[in-house]
Formats: sequence, structure tokens, C-alpha cells
Amino acid sequence: MKKILFIINPISGIGRQKLIEKHIDKSLDTSKFNFEVKHTQYAKHAIEISKQAVLDLFDVVVAVGGDGTVNEVSQGLINSSTALAIIPTGSGNGLARYLKIPLTLDKAMQTINNCTIKEIDTIRINDTNFVNMAGVGFDGHISHKFAKHGKRGVFPYFKLVVKEFAKYKSKKYTITIDGEKQKKRAFVISFANSSEYGFDAHIAPDALIDDGWIDVCFIDEFPIQAAPALGLRLFTKKMNRAKYSNIVRAKKITIRRKKSIKGHIDGEPMKFGKKVTIKIKPKSLRVITGKM
Repeated sequence: MKKILFIINPISGIGRQKLIEKHIDKSLDTSKFNFEVKHTQYAKHAIEISKQAVLDLFDVVVAVGGDGTVNEVSQGLINSSTALAIIPTGSGNGLARYLKIPLTLDKAMQTINNCTIKEIDTIRINDTNFVNMAGVGFDGHISHKFAKHGKRGVFPYFKLVVKEFAKYKSKKYTITIDGEKQKKRAFVISFANSSEYGFDAHIAPDALIDDGWIDVCFIDEFPIQAAPALGLRLFTKKMNRAKYSNIVRAKKITIRRKKSIKGHIDGEPMKFGKKVTIKIKPKSLRVITGKM
């Protein structure tokens, strides 16, 4: 019998997490698993719970929530033998989509029952880790605005994107990629472990989560009339062919600005200070995947 812990964020995403305990009783294979359930009570509580779960020798810890919850839970599991599983109840569900984890509760639970485990990379950014996506620039700006927005889901998010797009100005950065330094003005700089932001938007279509590389996607300053074409490429997995996009692979990136750098980690707003250092951590996390 394997020990499995469900960590539920009661306020994440669009509310389906409220049904999860019924689905555990209904769908989890209890001939394979002994389970426990814990609810987060404050920001970063999931990190504390998952770290303790490793010490308590749980075989699997399940993040029930959105990308932010998945990121918190994963931080406690990095470099351990405890596997991360996901029941996606958030809005974007970027990592879950990439790992082919179904978005319906019963099917996501079946993925856990199947227990197919894969080793994936994680990424260190300053003094924290993430598993899917981080960035600075416009997407970081939006994450800060969306955190204060109140309404969750796809349509409020894209309504905010449209509202803020015309007002946002590209920023100047000093960037060092694997020892090569450059100065650049960018609208977005994304650090991709997988290919996907969430919502089926693929910022780095060729990114692989276990190849030992960070896919760094630069979106340069562009005229407003180019926005529809860029948006189309984002949702058709063709951002690597876009006129104003450039994607490079790296092991280590350093970014500097004279002013504090606002960004996001898996959709959660972050203030990084005037310097951001990003490093790859190859195959440092075990995850339960769908059929990839």
C-alpha cells in the first residue's frame, strides 16, 4: 500500500476543489493507496505541508488547485523520492495540461490510480523554485493586476489582458545567458520548463520538461497591429515562428534592471528586486503523468 496525501487549496481557481473529497471516496483505488487530506490555510502553507509529507514518508502528494498550488506543493518535494500528482481545479492548469492530466476530477483521479511516474526538471529563480513557467515583463504585470482583480477564470483574465495591453510599455533589461551579455528591450521574457502558460497557450512550443534546458522566450517590442497575429501563434503552438519572438535555450540566465523587476512564478505575482538569476535543476522532481 502506498501513502498518499491530498493537499487542497479551498480558495483556488473556479471552485471544483470543493467536490474533491467526495471524488476521493468514489474514485481513488483504496486497494493501492492509504490516503489523508489536508487543507491549506494561508499563503505558502502547501510548501510546509509537502515538506512534512516527505519527512512522513508519503509516496505521493497530490496538489488540488491551480498552477500556484501546484508550484507550492512541488517546492516541498524537489530532490525527494515523493512524487507529485495533480488534480487541476484552477483556471489555466498549465502544467497539468502539459503532462496530459485530464481536467475532469474522475479522470484525473484515474491518472493517480495508474501511477505512471516521470522525472522532470525544475528551475531555481533567485531563492525559490518553480516547475512550469516564470517570466518578467507584460505577463508579470498582468499577474500582479489579476491577483487584485477578484474575479477568476479565463474571460476575466483575457479581459484584463486587453485592458492593460495598450498601456504597458516594454522595458530595458541587461541579460546574461550562459555567460553571453546583451542589452535588450522586451515586452515579455518567459522562462519555460514546459511549453505552456495555461489556457492552451504555448509560449515555447518546443520546450521539453526533462531535457535539462530552460527555453527563454523573448517577445520584442512590437506594433499594436501585430498583436492579433502573435496571439494566434500563441494558441496554435507557433510562437517559435512569430516575427517578434525569439526563443533560446540556456542553463543559467541573469537579468538586471535599475528598477525592481516585477514578474510571476506559475502565474503568482513576484517582486524579484533588481537582479534575477535563473538556473536549471535537471530531473529533480518525480511527477505522476497522464498518457504522454
